[in-house]
Amino acid sequence: MKKNGDLEVVPNYSEILNTAIIEINKARNSLALQINKSVISVYWILGKLLHEKQIAQGYGSKVVKQLSIDLKSEFPDMGLSPRNLWDMKRFYERYKSSTEKLRQAVALLPWGHNLLILSKIKNNQEALFYAEKSIQNGWSRELLLNYIKADDFNMNASIDKSHNFNLTLPEPLAHQANEILKNKYNLGFLGIYKPLKELELEKKLVEKIKLFILELGKGFTFMGNQYRLEYNNKEYFIDLLFYHRNLHSLVAIELKLGEFKPEYIGKMNFYLTLLDKQEKNEDENHSIGIILCADKDHLDVEIALQDINKPIGVAEYKLLLPQKQLEEIILAELTNSNKY
Repeated sequence: MKKNGDLEVVPNYSEILNTAIIEINKARNSLALQINKSVISVYWILGKLLHEKQIAQGYGSKVVKQLSIDLKSEFPDMGLSPRNLWDMKRFYERYKSSTEKLRQAVALLPWGHNLLILSKIKNNQEALFYAEKSIQNGWSRELLLNYIKADDFNMNASIDKSHNFNLTLPEPLAHQANEILKNKYNLGFLGIYKPLKELELEKKLVEKIKLFILELGKGFTFMGNQYRLEYNNKEYFIDLLFYHRNLHSLVAIELKLGEFKPEYIGKMNFYLTLLDKQEKNEDENHSIGIILCADKDHLDVEIALQDINKPIGVAEYKLLLPQKQLEEIILAELTNSNKY
């Protein structure tokens, strides 16, 4: 047993501390989730009451106003303003005939998230998409608004996912890998308004790594950028390296400003071979590669992946730039690439 001043520290103290922190946070999150579900349940019941009593705007305004005054005297901390009561009625009427899956999803969302979806999204399938993504990725209300403005639902639904996970990974790992790969990534949080190079894009992502991890999704842990690998007396550098806790896999990400090129697959395949050979632990699954491009053709990616034995996915990213500026960046990148 080692001594640290007057404190006796067991050899695995860090493990004990980290486990304790994880368990406390899990308990807090579970409690917060239960409280939120209870609040949303009450709001649902109040909305149902107003609906069934056929309280409508106009003559019903006085009823709702008086109801708000009386309820707030009993429950001052519950946000029972007239406006909120009307929102509860809208909430109930919106979802009373929807699927059980959608009702369960919105029941887990904070009230502010629900109000945002109510005001911005009219399609139930789209509402389910944003509700589930908010829950899975822990989106704040501000992030949810950003994804809605970026039309994340249609941006992802309109593009085929490009990967070979089903051919290179066992089930259910292939299914999990497919779940973590998006069709398109929204990098609008970088605030890019001028042409930039790949290393500059990488630097900006590292500077805002917390936001990038939120965009990647739940389970990613950042391990480093320009991650160095050495083989046969030569050095190689992976743009960004992550570890995914649920997949138990290293995840290498390569950034490309221009459109997808088949040679990107070969380079990533080589990196994944080195990662599996040098970095992967025995109890971990095979490393996975993700190539982020400004543009891709699904058929081109499909043929490039045909004889590759490492799990690789290719996705687009969106910088939320004006289309003209984005085209200038891609054109500049392609022009520079053609010089070599």
